[in-house]
Amino acid sequence: MAEDILRRGGKRLVSCPRCGLTAPWDPANRFRPFCSERCKVIDLGQWASEGYRIPLAQEPEDASGEDDLLGG
Repeated sequence: MAEDILRRGGKRLVSCPRCGLTAPWDPANRFRPFCSERCKVIDLGQWASEGYRIPLAQEPEDASGEDDLLGG
């Protein structure tokens, strides 16, 4: 995110993570880091609908390990 921070007239500006527009990074922007309430709500909806996921580092163990535990 440090690469996205710009300074213009002493104000810190960042790119909105949703749409890419420039938004001020200060307490007056109640939607920060987003540019608007719309972008903030769209992003929240993506999280709620599991549109964003953290990838697994490795595949889960196969079922053969479970069979050993179940006596199969």
